Amino acid sequence: MQIHGKTALVTGANRGIGQAFARELAEHGATVYAAARHPELITDRGVVPIQLDVTDPATIATAVEAIGDLSILVNNAGTALAAPVLTASLADARREMEVNYLGTWAVTQAFAPALSHNGGGAVINMLSAASWLALDQAPGYAASKAAQWSLSNAMRLALRAQGTRVIGVHVGYVDTDLSAGVDQPKISPEEVARAAIKGLLEGREEVLVDEFSRRIKSALPNDIAALYSPR
Repeated sequence: MQIHGKTALVTGANRGIGQAFARELAEHGATVYAAARHPELITDRGVVPIQLDVTDPATIATAVEAIGDLSILVNNAGTALAAPVLTASLADARREMEVNYLGTWAVTQAFAPALSHNGGGAVINMLSAASWLALDQAPGYAASKAAQWSLSNAMRLALRAQGTRVIGVHVGYVDTDLSAGVDQPKISPEEVARAAIKGLLEGREEVLVDEFSRRIKSALPNDIAALYSPR
């Protein structure tokens, strides 16, 4: 689809991948609303800061009214509260589900009519290789991403009739605050945003950004031991 001249909304856009998405869309000529719980943290030129907490229906409704027309929705807002599976806080796990899974659902529901009014457009859901791979040190995060992936597939079916394409973006470790404590090779947020927008322009429904996500996806048809054998 064409990006130039379109209106886009990116959630969680005050830093990391969300900030990179907002910049990339702006460079392609879109009018970009960069959303965050604290929009005063958004200082990039060329974007419009807007308050939006994906767990707060009131701020979502206010954003829908303020933006009006919308052609591209990027559901990027997310949280990760790592802890071992046997000692992790269930309150933290609920928070991950509220933000990563239900937040994506709530924002997409709210903006679906605007997308339809503008000919369909696209929804980009920022997922993870953890959508397909359980993490014993971050079980709540992985479960929320698995739920978000399932939701993305349901959205793809539901929104097809109004001409809205749903794109799932999967990646391994990205150099952001979210993964600051992870000692693994990482790619930049800019690489993620560029790959996702390239997928949007090419009409793809799934973007596997790095070799890690491609390897995990390719292992899915195999026996469970291929993913969870003893290390």
